[in-house]
Amino acid sequence: MRLAIFSTIALLFGVCPVLHAEPLTYQGEAGAGAGKHIVFIASDHEYRSEETLPALARILAKHHGFKCTVLFGVDDKGVIRPGHNNVPGLEALESADLMVIFTRFQNWPDDQMTHFENYLRRGGPIVGLRTATHGFKIPNNSKFAKYSNGYGGKEYKDGFGRQVLGEKWAGHYGGNHRSSTRLTIVPAQAKHPILRGVENMWAQCGGYKANPLEPSTVLAMAQPLVGMEIDSKANPKMPPVPGAWTRSYRGASGNEGRVFTSTYGASNDIENEGYRRLLINACFWGAGLEEKIAAEANVSFVGEYNATWRRGRGRRKANLKPQDLAGWETPIVPLQN
Repeated sequence: MRLAIFSTIALLFGVCPVLHAEPLTYQGEAGAGAGKHIVFIASDHEYRSEETLPALARILAKHHGFKCTVLFGVDDKGVIRPGHNNVPGLEALESADLMVIFTRFQNWPDDQMTHFENYLRRGGPIVGLRTATHGFKIPNNSKFAKYSNGYGGKEYKDGFGRQVLGEKWAGHYGGNHRSSTRLTIVPAQAKHPILRGVENMWAQCGGYKANPLEPSTVLAMAQPLVGMEIDSKANPKMPPVPGAWTRSYRGASGNEGRVFTSTYGASNDIENEGYRRLLINACFWGAGLEEKIAAEANVSFVGEYNATWRRGRGRRKANLKPQDLAGWETPIVPLQN
């Protein structure tokens, strides 16, 4: 009602309201996640995090009762711009029980970085996907420089990616759009709650090199394939490397925060049910609900899901805003006619 009144007044006075600060929220009603708040941050340049994260958020909200707030990189008109250095709404982290981050080389305004830093200071749990390992690129003269990928300081060597998620940018390991990846559970970790019900994992994007900072627990190894199909052969020149792991970090408050990291997560990757279940389970675990992870839990998409990362899979409608993805039935994402 207040928003409608504001919009009417703005139109009467010839002012075009900018609503880019309005967060996209999916409010669950019942389920294991009821009472828990997850904040998703999507702003990368390459892998369509702005498709992956709202799709995961809807699943967690509709099927499992979480409150899910999804924040995007947007321009000054509120249009989603992948990788844009402006993510309004980060104050939502103040009430978050989990942060899911999928960013690349970000340099946010100080007020936005302050909310992010405060979350780390309290040791909040984190799920980091794909380019989050190199999620920030911040000038050395900034007070937030230590979060930058490859930061050279001794006390926070290699930045947020390495110190918190366990790895920084380490290089491609199998080319995108010509090499997909099979993820295989580490036998010694088969009973880990994140792996409950997970099988036949396959990611359509190419691999990343990874050697997680110790101590870390590798849950799945990633084998680059010669081809873009689930049954493509393993590349004999590329032995498997870690593709998903857990670890922890200690915030300035002294609290220890759980961390799950996977070097995959492009929007077409979560079309694979096994990998999608891995990420849903990881969110339960990060939120401290590992006892409620069920092998048969519903991880089906809510509403139409149109992933556009993989070539030839359609082009999405231009100038999308977060509210274009609101509700349970709007497509994620609308495609051009």
